[in-house]
Amino acid sequence: MTVTVAPAADAGEKSPARRRPAGWLAVAPLLVFVAISFGAPALAMLNGAFTVKDPATGASSYTTANLTHSLQGAYLTALWGSVKLSALSAAIGTVCGLLLAQAVVTSRFRALREAVLTASGVLANFGGVPLAFAFVATLGNSGILTRRLGLADKGWNLYSFWGLVIVYLYFLIPLMVLTVTPALDGLRVQWREAAQNNGATGVQYWRHVALPVLAPSLLGGFVLLFGSAFAAYATAAAMVGSSVPLVPLQIADAISGNVLVGQENVGLALSLDMVVVAGLVMAIYLPLQRRSARWLV
Repeated sequence: MTVTVAPAADAGEKSPARRRPAGWLAVAPLLVFVAISFGAPALAMLNGAFTVKDPATGASSYTTANLTHSLQGAYLTALWGSVKLSALSAAIGTVCGLLLAQAVVTSRFRALREAVLTASGVLANFGGVPLAFAFVATLGNSGILTRRLGLADKGWNLYSFWGLVIVYLYFLIPLMVLTVTPALDGLRVQWREAAQNNGATGVQYWRHVALPVLAPSLLGGFVLLFGSAFAAYATAAAMVGSSVPLVPLQIADAISGNVLVGQENVGLALSLDMVVVAGLVMAIYLPLQRRSARWLV
């Protein structure tokens, strides 16, 4: 009977158990940075959201009064207004971005694809006060197009809910193009050919093949657009001020004491409400993303 003895491991080759500490040391700076940049503000927000200070004695105590207050009256109206604005803007941006990305992907002109993707990368990051100023100068009450087209006589008002939706779409649609283009590139030509060979029309192909595969990517893009619109502050503050109730504007007023003094912790409670809403949206997206990951590999 012959016994085969495995050769000894090379002394210069480290085992996985020995390589693991080195990997942790390499990633340690990133973990420390994440803990300081995200963990510390999150803990401060949680602590402030559940803390109330007695104006007479200055003593602090833990309570849920701030959260209760953040879900009542004007604060609840602002939260609902932000959800409606973000959901509507994200839905329109998702559809328009998908159509534009599909036109780019199926185009025969490579220069057009590169131009659209480059422009989308620039416009997706163009926001804040400059974007608000550009729209005010163009479509405001005294804007160039407003005067030349007589939009004011037709009831147009940029400083409204729908005006804000149009402004948000200016950077949400390019963001969706950047998000969904890789997913469209992942659709295999063989799938369309197989559908056509079985007598499927273009509509049937999109309904039964393409859209089910793209659904998680589209939902992921919707979540990204929803979060971008939900957290946008500078554009809305420069355009509409307090005429359109939004959570970021209410948080700014609470922290700065613009309306009521001593409402800083209510502003932190509103921030926690925003985190909860974003978490609920992400909870819908993650299972679908895992489900379709195998199709776009």
